[in-house]
Amino acid sequence: MVRAPPPPLLGLALALGLLVLALPGLPLPPGGSPAALLGLGGALLLGLLRALLPRAARPGENGDGTRELESMKSDRMKVLQLNVCSDQEVAQAVEFVKNNLKEPEKGLWGLVNNAGVSAFGEVEFTSIDKYKEVADVNLWGTVRVTKAFLPLVRRAKGRVVNITSMLGRMASPSRSSYCISKFGVAAFSDCLRQEMYRWGVRVILIEPSNFVAATGILTRESIEAQAEELWRGASKTVREDYGKPYFTRQITLMKTFINSGLKDMSLVLNDITDALTSKYPYTRYNPMEAHWRVRLHIMTHLPTALADWLYIY
Repeated sequence: MVRAPPPPLLGLALALGLLVLALPGLPLPPGGSPAALLGLGGALLLGLLRALLPRAARPGENGDGTRELESMKSDRMKVLQLNVCSDQEVAQAVEFVKNNLKEPEKGLWGLVNNAGVSAFGEVEFTSIDKYKEVADVNLWGTVRVTKAFLPLVRRAKGRVVNITSMLGRMASPSRSSYCISKFGVAAFSDCLRQEMYRWGVRVILIEPSNFVAATGILTRESIEAQAEELWRGASKTVREDYGKPYFTRQITLMKTFINSGLKDMSLVLNDITDALTSKYPYTRYNPMEAHWRVRLHIMTHLPTALADWLYIY
């Protein structure tokens, strides 16, 4: 079984996700029927990971990801675009799934939560509205979709797969809004996993590292737009204390990440597949390069002062 974590910036922009139903030609899960095996991408499912858009782009009613999936013309897949921040749209998605299950009384085998947004900015430059915006998609969107589909997943004794990030386990300067949301998803998943043991449901986390190059989610334009928003929104005191030269250096550093990270999404796709189909899936998958894996273990296992001295000071 392949173990790999998802990218910290992985996700579909602006709270928009795609609901994907697919009946893959994969071994039937233990105790699962063909109807129960319908894999649900609450925000995205496997094929959609190849169709992610840059954060600066807003998908339309039928965005690029939707068109690419529908062009496959598979009778085993249904595609629905939705806003994971909308109670109404998520409720409609549940009905859509029920109507497309051949045996809804047997439930739904898999739910994959992957919709997400990313943001950067030091704490004193990040507005409360930005914290809320990121959490609304990454955290509350995951909670909302999971709660809505959980009765169906419980009925099938199936799987809930939540895509978080290595930044859901270790903090990073200038990424507080993103880290808060991903730490929250990790805590939610851990609590849910413990609650679901009695129901036979597996709750699994996939924690990727940097896949910016693979997804194209970070662009020069999006960084410059966020930078302008950060500087304009900061108080006079903050601008004077930090200074424009320091701020400009930080933005220049952020731009170096545009083409960084792994370019092959197969690590993440393999882990999602394994999480959904393996008889004994891992609780956590870590698709990442070796140096990120080392850093993750150091930041989460060494004394905090030592870990910070090694990587932050």
